[in-house]
Amino acid sequence: MRKLILVVVFGLAIGALFGQLMQSVPGYWLVRVGDTSFQTSFWFGLVLLFAVFVVLHFVLRLLMRLRRPVSRLKVWNTRTRQRNAMRRTVRGLVALAEGRWKRAEKALTKAADDSSTPLVNYLSAALAAHYQGRHDQADALLKRAHFSTEGSDAAVGLVQAQLRLDRQQFEEALATLTRLEKQLPDHPQVLKLLKQAYLSVNDWDGIRRLMPRLARQQLIGDDERRDLEQRAYRELILQTARRPGDVERVRNLWAEMPDYLRGDVELVGLYAEALVRGKEEGVAERLLRQTLKEHWDSRLVLRYGLLNVDAGRQLAYAEKWLQERPNDPDLLLTLGRLSLRNAYWGKAQEYFEASQRQRPSGVVCAELARLYANLGDHDKSQLYYRQSVELLDKSLPALPQPSDQNP
Repeated sequence: MRKLILVVVFGLAIGALFGQLMQSVPGYWLVRVGDTSFQTSFWFGLVLLFAVFVVLHFVLRLLMRLRRPVSRLKVWNTRTRQRNAMRRTVRGLVALAEGRWKRAEKALTKAADDSSTPLVNYLSAALAAHYQGRHDQADALLKRAHFSTEGSDAAVGLVQAQLRLDRQQFEEALATLTRLEKQLPDHPQVLKLLKQAYLSVNDWDGIRRLMPRLARQQLIGDDERRDLEQRAYRELILQTARRPGDVERVRNLWAEMPDYLRGDVELVGLYAEALVRGKEEGVAERLLRQTLKEHWDSRLVLRYGLLNVDAGRQLAYAEKWLQERPNDPDLLLTLGRLSLRNAYWGKAQEYFEASQRQRPSGVVCAELARLYANLGDHDKSQLYYRQSVELLDKSLPALPQPSDQNP
């Protein structure tokens, strides 16, 4: 009520002001066109001009609205199609999650053209086609995904690589991932799929180079990393060692190996074998001797006794080890062999027999049988020979023999 009163009062005040102005400020408008003229008072002309302006304004707005219905219809139609596409996309994604591949592919493909996210539709439809075994259709949908959205190379490439891995097309998957790696060198998913591809094609050098990057991205646990790096270097050493005269490559691998792997007994043994094949037994001897100081292992001890280097120095080192491990059967066997290489027949006999007492072995019995035969004691030689055969026979698998058959 107060507002209405204020408006009325304000209107009366404005009217009184204009009335006063109309009386105090006289004037007129004269408009002449040719022989025709029009004259009116200044204030009436002003009101008439304002009224013409208002009429023109509303006429123009009306004309603008008459031009908009078509564009509004187009906007309405586009929005309706987008809403329908969104509903189909949702249904397709739900069907994909539920494993209804055919329904998912149909819904997602149909909605793709009107979808605001066609890349999602085509990639999901490609997955649905792949799971149906329709690989050509999946590849075609991936191409459509690529052309549907600018900057989709990485997303399409990752899905393509994953599908190729699932199809066991490992070489093709690796080619795709290698291309993506150049564009996105630290992309987590690219690195994870690269690991899978390298393992699938037994590319151990690729695995070896990939491990530090996986670790930096925290994409691999410590245990898995150690296992994969150990496997990679083992396979690389074996592959390189098979090529005669390539010992330098093995030495480079050893130099590039993480420090913690240089204490791995299996890798040390393989590296020592490669050095022996490369006629670097002196290096192999130092390697085995230094490793045995920190990582005692029977395999390395036995390999040490078969090296063809300075037998006297080897025997001296091995006898120092015996002070710490007086009852080690493998060390005693190695000492016996080193004694033979130094022509210490009696000492060799003692070491072999001590090893046999600690742990009966067909190999030790064979060494004793050979030694006694060459010493001329054929009775003991035959005795140890029989023991060797008996011990080896016990280690053989249980298989049917002629004596087991009924006559």
